[in-house]
Amino acid sequence: MITINSKLPTPLVRQVYDALVDKINKGALRAGTKLESVRSLARHCGISTMTVTNAYNRLVAEGYIEARPASGYFVTAAISRTTVQRRKPFVGNTSVDSLWLLQRVYEDDATLLNAGCGWLPPDHLYIDGLRHALAGLARKQAASFASYGTPYGYLPLRQQVQTQLAARSIDAAPHQIVLTHGASQALDLVARCLLQSRDTVLVDDPGYCNLFPTLRALDVRLIGVERTPEGPDVEALQALAQRYRPKAFFTNTNLHNPTGGCCTPAASHQILRLAEQYDFRIVEDDIFAGLQPAAAHSIASLDQLQRVVHIGSFSKTISPTLRVGFVACNEDMAERLVYLKMASGLTTSELSEKLVHAVLVEGHHRAHLARLAENLAVEQRAVCDGLAAAGMRLFTRPTGGLFVWAGFAPDMVDVREVAQRAVAEGIMLAPGYLFRPDQQPSPWLRFNVGYSNDPRLYRFLAAQVRAFGAGPAKSPQASTRD
Repeated sequence: MITINSKLPTPLVRQVYDALVDKINKGALRAGTKLESVRSLARHCGISTMTVTNAYNRLVAEGYIEARPASGYFVTAAISRTTVQRRKPFVGNTSVDSLWLLQRVYEDDATLLNAGCGWLPPDHLYIDGLRHALAGLARKQAASFASYGTPYGYLPLRQQVQTQLAARSIDAAPHQIVLTHGASQALDLVARCLLQSRDTVLVDDPGYCNLFPTLRALDVRLIGVERTPEGPDVEALQALAQRYRPKAFFTNTNLHNPTGGCCTPAASHQILRLAEQYDFRIVEDDIFAGLQPAAAHSIASLDQLQRVVHIGSFSKTISPTLRVGFVACNEDMAERLVYLKMASGLTTSELSEKLVHAVLVEGHHRAHLARLAENLAVEQRAVCDGLAAAGMRLFTRPTGGLFVWAGFAPDMVDVREVAQRAVAEGIMLAPGYLFRPDQQPSPWLRFNVGYSNDPRLYRFLAAQVRAFGAGPAKSPQASTRD
């Protein structure tokens, strides 16, 4: 018997579905068990037969149960289990490297504490707004679902991006905005547009780990620019620019991945001055726009897209399922990006772009961003406190966003070994060397505040600190190269 509460905001179909899935996963309903008939369950719960039918249909579609003609619904053998089994990648002597991270981090494994992942928890996303947008789009004419889209992307969404950029003091006409399949495709297209084999490229060190394979595939030379709590080390940037004469500098300005810091206005001005002096492009990855502190700014606002290429995304704040990003740049570059986009994969999904547009113009998305930013700031403080109490040192205390960069004392072993041990405990960590362009050892780890405020993680880290013979560490404004 299951209990349904019509006063809850959760839809009745979802309540039936969740209750039965819970019983199946816990072994209360074993393989081969026959479920109550639709009419019987509807009568016991005081709900309609249509509600039960819809819940059963979803369970069938997801493989939890099967419908047998003239017999009813039965729990399938493939799903029923008394305990949730851990997936094979987390059994035995797993090698925690960049390939493993890319392949495994996106798997849906409920047994895993994914403290090192790079996305928001589902309950932080704007799911209600997305549902509303889906329902509204479904009511439109069939023609809305029958086109490839346009090379630059859905015009009303580009116009909305134009408005959002203007609010951040970045002037960009719609024909200077190219919609992409997430920020990852945006980075790939920009890299292929700007770079040739054997070019030298500067990147944040530590920086966005998924960018590095993209750049290496182009046969370019990657040089890391040390990241400080105030942004890239401008003295190091000047020395490297003078020595290597790079074609571009890829940097994540605000709520930096992985350190969580923001680039100061002084650093941004100096970065732009160096780009002009040594003639390189700045590729500004700003996918967390809308979540950063009020004082945050962008390099693109100083340059107005002459030398700066600005990249954004909606995957982090609406839903990663949509995979909608954009590039804002000067007109000539936008034309070249569209050519590469069409040559490599034709248009992007106009359906996803229409959904994002509907969410943005519906009116409540801005309030969602404000709540999300506030919640992340609270979670940041809690995770920073928890990590410090466990004996970890903090690179900086971010004022918001998704990430904290914390590490062990400099004389400790590479955190690769710690990550290996964490796997055996069902904890997914993101060791610092994965975020370095040269993959050199690092005592640091990236923590996602949406998943990391968990006693299991703090206990594990405290045990590692004790095992290495170190007491609680201070939190200096430390170098990434300790």
